[in-house]
Amino acid sequence: MGSQPAKSVEDKNRIVLAVLRGEISITEAARREGVSQVSVSKWRDQFLAGGQQALAEGARGGPSGREQALAAEIEGLTSALGEAHMELRLWRKGGVSTRLRDPPRGTGERRDERGGVL
Repeated sequence: MGSQPAKSVEDKNRIVLAVLRGEISITEAARREGVSQVSVSKWRDQFLAGGQQALAEGARGGPSGREQALAAEIEGLTSALGEAHMELRLWRKGGVSTRLRDPPRGTGERRDERGGVL
């Protein structure tokens, strides 16, 4: 005897809301939907736990841990981009270290103070 296909999230939501509104008992919902009473009870408990978590997060009023991590990552990337931009501006103006302006050894090229080939 095969098992019943898993219920969709929408079906579980509909069933749990009917139970919570008192429109139907857990026993009747399980019988009508062809699932166990334990399954319906678990869905109800998960639904209520999710609601409690949402209310707790809303009471904090602050961003979630994931949002905080993303904000920190954005700040780090923005800082790195700013540093790279400044280095590029300095390089274009010829203000970068001589290491970047000196020609590779053995090429015989000479460069002026702005890094141009003489």
